[in-house]
Amino acid sequence: MQRERLPYLLIPLTALIAVLPLLLNGCSCGHDFDFHVLNWLEAARQFTHGNLHPHWAYTPAYNAGEPRFVFYPPLSWTIGAILGLFLPWTWTPIAYTWLVLTAAGLTLHRLARAFASPTAALLAAPLYTVNPYTLFTAYERTAYAELLAAVWIPLLLKAALAEKISIPKVAIPIALLWLTNAPAAVMSCYALALLTLIRIIAPIQNPGAPCPASGTWAFAQSANPKFRLATNILLGTTLGLGLASFYIVPAAWQRRFVQIAMAVIPNMRIADNFLFHHTGDVPHDQVLHTASIIALILIAATTLALITARKKINLSIAILTIAIALSLTPLTAPLWNHLPELAFLQFPWRLLAILAALMALAAALALANLTLKPRTLIPTTIAIAATLTWPAYTVFHQSCDPEDTVASRLTAFRAHQGTEPTDEYTPTTADNDSLAPNNPAWWLSTDPNSKAPANSTPAPAPPNLSIHSLIPQTLILNLRDYPAWRITLNQTPISTRQQRDDGLIAIPIPAGTSTIAIRYAHTLDQTIGNTLSGFSLILLLIAMRKRNVLPDEPPARRAVTS
Repeated sequence: MQRERLPYLLIPLTALIAVLPLLLNGCSCGHDFDFHVLNWLEAARQFTHGNLHPHWAYTPAYNAGEPRFVFYPPLSWTIGAILGLFLPWTWTPIAYTWLVLTAAGLTLHRLARAFASPTAALLAAPLYTVNPYTLFTAYERTAYAELLAAVWIPLLLKAALAEKISIPKVAIPIALLWLTNAPAAVMSCYALALLTLIRIIAPIQNPGAPCPASGTWAFAQSANPKFRLATNILLGTTLGLGLASFYIVPAAWQRRFVQIAMAVIPNMRIADNFLFHHTGDVPHDQVLHTASIIALILIAATTLALITARKKINLSIAILTIAIALSLTPLTAPLWNHLPELAFLQFPWRLLAILAALMALAAALALANLTLKPRTLIPTTIAIAATLTWPAYTVFHQSCDPEDTVASRLTAFRAHQGTEPTDEYTPTTADNDSLAPNNPAWWLSTDPNSKAPANSTPAPAPPNLSIHSLIPQTLILNLRDYPAWRITLNQTPISTRQQRDDGLIAIPIPAGTSTIAIRYAHTLDQTIGNTLSGFSLILLLIAMRKRNVLPDEPPARRAVTS
């Protein structure tokens, strides 16, 4: 029992070692820090007002807002918001990082334990938890959604490499990945497709199983049709997409309403981010150089582990590692340019999130027969965590400017100071260069294109407004126009709005008293997505209840081959 409990003590301790520098020195204000903190603050405020599934973020675009939560998957900002409601906000990023690193270590341990000894699995867990790419994501990039995706990748690999393919075990990590981070979900689905293809074309033994003495492939003896494996994975993937449809369907449909192409502007394109590429943009090239060094380290470590494993080598792991390594080079540019959705990964080195899990699994295979007593295993695990954490923090930690701290962001948020817009979430009818940073909640003018009065106090538009005007005028709201907004004037729906360069809503109002109500509507695409998710959840529960597993081998044949 003590040995069984050991992972649940050591892995959280490993994660604690990784966040200890943050506890001592404060948060690392990495590349995406402001973006995620704002997401958490926005979501927490809307949760407290009863909106448990927000779509619109009100603070970006200087309080004019953007449909950020339609397009950014919900798991990371939901977890961050919940933590912020129960913890001081200054603690929230550190607590979030610790929770995610702990969960990532536990899922990797679950993957490695399926193919290696308890000792090997427990040593592999800290290698994954504090590997250079994970800490690069946690410290330098503070890409908290991508960090959370590291929790689900080992679960997907375990499902894909299992001897028996379980539809629910494929579906659940697929759904969780799509609800966490779209780039991670896209690249994981492609990795799953490649693993499936490998197993269909050249079926092989399980990662921890010895090679057959005859030199034949272990699965080559199976009388089970190969399409069953592909069918299970296809059904699992489809079910996973269905579970996440409440996010996927609105995001896919409504992308036509925003400037989504801004996500792949220069320096954010695949062609600008192959290993050791130079663009002339010094900050960008520095980050790319760091990611390139990490890539070489992980490729070398995975290769060494696979070579050490020898007879325990799994061809699937080796081929996927080679595919990832090639994908980081311009040799694979045609694939990046033509395969669906790959261009939106922006950075090929994001594939290192998968390679990190492969590296840890390969290390477990190399140590598969190792057995250590707890008194040796505990200090060894702690030493691995400390040895990898210290140089990573030293290199990757990003200092915080005074205005970037959590406390400063919280003060600005509560004061409705607003933040810059996100280009790819800007409505197609809006120009960010025309948007003023200090617009009041609303103003009146006879000119629908008028600027706000000078010395205005910045604020978001209210949901309800009553105005008395002596003459017909135009009401200009500090709110970006978007198809989901439903606006009534004196209880009469307004179907058309006047166009402004900054994309704000402009409504003609008559003389006299006007009552305006603004609501974010539940759209048809959301209804379709919610319905698909609900139906998929029912199917998942049925599949789990009935243990809906299609075996790769019929029982009689398994008995013969064993």
